[in-house]
Formats: sequence, structure tokens, C-alpha cells
Amino acid sequence: MPEDEAQLTPPEPLLQVIANLARFHREHEQFYSQVPLRQADELQARSRALKSLAGRWSVTDVRESAGNPFAGAEDLNAPGLVAESGILFMEGEGEPVEFQRLKRDIRELAEDSDQTGIWLAHAMEQAWEAVGLLAAYPALADLLGERHRIIANDWQSAGLLALEARLLRRSLDLLDRVTFSPAALRSDLGSERNAPAYLFSASELLDRAVDLLAESAALVRDNERRWRVFGARVRRLRSE
Repeated sequence: MPEDEAQLTPPEPLLQVIANLARFHREHEQFYSQVPLRQADELQARSRALKSLAGRWSVTDVRESAGNPFAGAEDLNAPGLVAESGILFMEGEGEPVEFQRLKRDIRELAEDSDQTGIWLAHAMEQAWEAVGLLAAYPALADLLGERHRIIANDWQSAGLLALEARLLRRSLDLLDRVTFSPAALRSDLGSERNAPAYLFSASELLDRAVDLLAESAALVRDNERRWRVFGARVRRLRSE
């Protein structure tokens, strides 16, 4: 390759590294353009469950315990929710295990999102510095905007995941304000009815977290064409 042309194109070892990144980072992002959508769907179902209970508890007439510890609590169970979510308030038990599982799943998603967001933000900090070095090679100059946009999208996605984790944790803080045993709920619903308000607010935080998960997936999916164009250029340069 003539000396003047060599100055325009990254050396082969660097092209090899760039090609590897373009391939595997693209595949990694294909995964993360799907996972948040599945998480959003599951989180939305949990939000609907909270709204169903809150709606029921806002209007229900509190009843005395049925006496049978295995009986379902007619005044506390939301119509249709038991079959959909498994959340069943029983006379002789405390907080339903399905409700405990709902909170545990939210907590685990918050932790996962927080860790992913931190990792992704750190990775984009490094990528930003590395991609800046490509400005020295005119053969890639017209694609530097595309490559920086990929990083910007991923960086923004990292921020959304961090905020989503905060929303999820705050929703759990609100749910912790409620004691979910039949006796405690009946005591509240027979007086102040604070429990429905806490559940409605917690569900609204979950709804916003759902929005952020969908936005995160959209940002990552927006990179697909950019990776394809960038990877094709690198392959062409390596074949010349």
C-alpha cells in the first residue's frame, strides 16, 4: 500500500480490533434491545396487580374474618387477580407469598438494572476515548458521526437504567409502608384507607420504569443500522 494511502487507513492490527468490536458489540446490543422489552412486560403486569388491589381496597366494605383460616378473604381479593397473578389473601395467613415474590422480583430487577447501567456507563466512557483516536484516519471520517452516535445512545441507555432502578427501589419503599396481612389491611381500610394510596403511587412509579425500559431498548435498537454500516466499511478496508 502506498505511503500516502497508508496514512488514510488504520493499520491492519487496528482494523482487526475494530472489526472484532463491531461484530461482538453489535451482537451484544441485539440482546439488550430485546431483554428490556421482556422486563417491561413483566413489570407492567406487576403494576396492574397493584392497581387491581388498590382499586378493590378503595371501595370494598370491610368484613369480619370468615373464621376458616383457609378461606379466601372476600373483601381483600381483587376480582380476577388471583387467577392472573396468584396473589391470594387468606383469612389465616399474613402477606401472600405471591406478593412477597412480586416485591422480590422488583428488587432483583432494580439490582440488575443498576449493575448493567453502571457497567455500560463505564464501558462508554472508555469507548468515547478510544473512538476519538479514529479521527486520525480519513478513511473513516464520514462514519465517525455514526460511531459516536452508537456510544451516545448506549450512554443514554445507561442513564435510563440507573433512573429505572431508582424508581423501582422507591416503589418498594412505598409498599413497605403497608402491612399486607388481612387483619392490618382491614384495620386500615376501616379507617384512613392509606393502603390503596400507597399502592397506586407505587404502581405509577413502576409504570414510569416500564417507559424507561422501553426507551432503553429503542436506543440500543437504533444502533443496529449504524453498526452494520460501520462494520461493512471496516471489512472493505481490510480486503483492499
